[in-house]
Amino acid sequence: MFASFANAGNHHGSGRNAAWVKAAQGAQEAMIETDRNRFFVPPYVGVNGWVGIVLDGSVDWDAVAAIIEDGYRLLASKRLIAQLAGCRTLR
Repeated sequence: MFASFANAGNHHGSGRNAAWVKAAQGAQEAMIETDRNRFFVPPYVGVNGWVGIVLDGSVDWDAVAAIIEDGYRLLASKRLIAQLAGCRTLR
């Protein structure tokens, strides 16, 4: 698993819609430092470097797509990553 959705209406979402995404080492801290209103440490998986992305309000969907694609690339096999080169990516 490289990403998940946390609904605002349950205890995982804590009142906000969000995506939780696998992040490269150091990326979580960098994103949160850049924008604490948009990025956060999600419960359960945050200790492993995952980053939470708030999906309420004004959302830069291209940035969200790029972060999700990066999370996928961290866990996908080399064969699947190579297939991305021949496809239209999310970005």
